[in-house]
Amino acid sequence: MRALLVTKQGVPVAPNVAFVEDFPRPAPNAGEALVRTEASGLNHLDLWVGRGLPGIEFTYPRIGGSDGCGVVEGVGEGVDRAWIGQRVLLLAAKPIREPTLPLRRPAPLDIVMIGEHENGAHAEFFTAPIENLLSIGDANPVEAVGMGLTHLTAWRMLATRARLQPGQIVLITGIGGGVAIAALSIARHFGCHTIVTSRRREKLERARELGAHAGVLDKGEDWSREVRILTGKRGVDVCIDSIGKAVHLSCIKSLARGGMFITCGATSGPDAVTDVTRIFWNQLSILGSTMGSMDEFRQVMALHRAGRILPVIDGVFDAREGRAAYEQLESQNQFGKIVIRW
Repeated sequence: MRALLVTKQGVPVAPNVAFVEDFPRPAPNAGEALVRTEASGLNHLDLWVGRGLPGIEFTYPRIGGSDGCGVVEGVGEGVDRAWIGQRVLLLAAKPIREPTLPLRRPAPLDIVMIGEHENGAHAEFFTAPIENLLSIGDANPVEAVGMGLTHLTAWRMLATRARLQPGQIVLITGIGGGVAIAALSIARHFGCHTIVTSRRREKLERARELGAHAGVLDKGEDWSREVRILTGKRGVDVCIDSIGKAVHLSCIKSLARGGMFITCGATSGPDAVTDVTRIFWNQLSILGSTMGSMDEFRQVMALHRAGRILPVIDGVFDAREGRAAYEQLESQNQFGKIVIRW
């Protein structure tokens, strides 16, 4: 089958991406489906797969892709054949269920990621547990992939973890990335006042066109004072961040009393400097958030099907142009989702 392979670990990642036409086609195991891919989406996670992650031993070549949309072509043992012919969207997070032991409360579920820990959707076919596939009817595959992981992640951060309320002030760092743009769309859906940050003026302007109320140019220094000026010295109720170390302290200093900082990533590094005194004195909350459940996936996709939340697509690449798609992601020039059409 046709596939995009990350052939080896290295930085930059794009030169190590190769399009091939003879990769072995997977077969569904019991409880799984085989999906003929129509579109797959790039995430920052695809770069980490190429660069390597601490604690994870990647073998190469491997196929990335935690966003995939396509039509079910076959099913494994125990799966209803009514799934065949259904257009589905992938939920890449597979739960790991730990055994229940006496006198010990089970920890929250851990996950394995399709497209990270195992081969993903950047190929002509992919397999996934049937519980990780959402039937989406006649939805546009490119738009569906544009929603996918980024909107699920942002929905869990804002709707589930932050319990966002209309009228709250939301700060979103690094606008232009998939999760940040998704968070902007979701915050607007809730009727919130939004402030975004970016190191590029053109991205701030694009965000204003999408409804952001204000933008802060990140010059690599503390920008929390500007956020407080924009909020009449009050600060923001919720801060959504996936950048990590480079902006963490500015985020904490931008929060109003009782404010909430929610992180889903640390692209600039995990070892951030914080302000513990400010955290306890202002009764701030720091929350982590990762991916989301199938119920949350259904919620956000239902809003998409109703036209309430729409993805922003940066560009659509043919599968043979996969290396160029990775180059666009790695350049940090994108504004929205990069999609590969199969």
